[in-house]
Amino acid sequence: MGLRYSDLTNRLNVQTSDVWGVHTEAQRRAAAGEDIIMLSLGDPDFPTPREITDKLVQQVHQHRTHYSPAGGEPSFLQALAELETSVEKRPFLPENFTIFPGGTAALTGVMNCILSPGDEIIIPEPMYIGYHSILQGIGAKLISVPLDVENDFVLDIESIRQAVTPATRAILINTPGNPAGNVMTKASLAELAAVTREMDLWLICDEVYSLFTYEEDHVSLLLAAENLENVIVIDSLSKSHAMSGWRIGWAVASEEMTAALHAYCGATFFGCSQFIQDAAAFALSFNAPHILNMRREYRERRDYVVNAIDRMNGLSCYQPKAGMFVMVDTSQVADDGASFAQRMLEAAGVSLIPGAGFGDNTKGYVRMSLTQPADVLEVALGRIAKII
Repeated sequence: MGLRYSDLTNRLNVQTSDVWGVHTEAQRRAAAGEDIIMLSLGDPDFPTPREITDKLVQQVHQHRTHYSPAGGEPSFLQALAELETSVEKRPFLPENFTIFPGGTAALTGVMNCILSPGDEIIIPEPMYIGYHSILQGIGAKLISVPLDVENDFVLDIESIRQAVTPATRAILINTPGNPAGNVMTKASLAELAAVTREMDLWLICDEVYSLFTYEEDHVSLLLAAENLENVIVIDSLSKSHAMSGWRIGWAVASEEMTAALHAYCGATFFGCSQFIQDAAAFALSFNAPHILNMRREYRERRDYVVNAIDRMNGLSCYQPKAGMFVMVDTSQVADDGASFAQRMLEAAGVSLIPGAGFGDNTKGYVRMSLTQPADVLEVALGRIAKII
């Protein structure tokens, strides 16, 4: 038959990387009963706090199960505005927020509102794998600028400036970063905000790991930027509150951009669940003990993994300042991260993500997730050490 698919479908069918190949194979083997340790996914292993799930159930029984305004429930928008006003020490209104079914959906909405096919967006690498598919769907061109892998994955802002062309529409940064756990300073964020405003470019900052920093507090672009007209910040509860399956995230932007995002949501998602937004608003005010516990646990896991890798001949790693991953340099023992990850799955039953999926400058790396208890990490690292 002569049936045809859309250009969007065809673009999404283009495979730029087999980065998930090892993970998919590991899932298949685990489902078949093999003893596989999954260190290839960034899904928190902690349960959502009971008080938050109780709030959700309560709201369901209160019949909060109907259509929601496209941009978000007024009570949730107000809670977000009050939180950001308190944290960033500058005024925010509910009209600065848009609710999405997850941080990825928020990124997708923002990109669709500022990019057209053929437009360019600059993103430092290594970068979160999911950015690629979003931009493929739009038909935008990704221009990567390498972070300094020899210097704590620091971003050189001058390299961003030099990468700008007449087709550039936006810069996307991620702090704290996935996969490297790098953290941008207030001074760097302020400089980049000033540069992009001067050049009439959007500056989007993905901050979904903001509550998992270890040696220093997170500084939001919302605090660092002098002017917020060209600034958009993405956040969610997936990591911070172990609510990845709840699919709740948001974008913070100017009132003008927020109006465009609300229109986008009305035309696509048609709003998020009322009861989930109610529980999310509650979570914002009920987070301190649980977040502190998770952050303490992730930091202990990070320290254990980094110390164990440093004792292995042939492997090395940078100690991440934030997040839930460790990037491991395998260049002394393997041709590349992909072959190392495949070998560890086959011989050790440990699933890792090849670094090539995050950028060319980490082809010799693998990403190891910290989303397993310490005793499981100990077994996994023991298996890896034995194979090496």
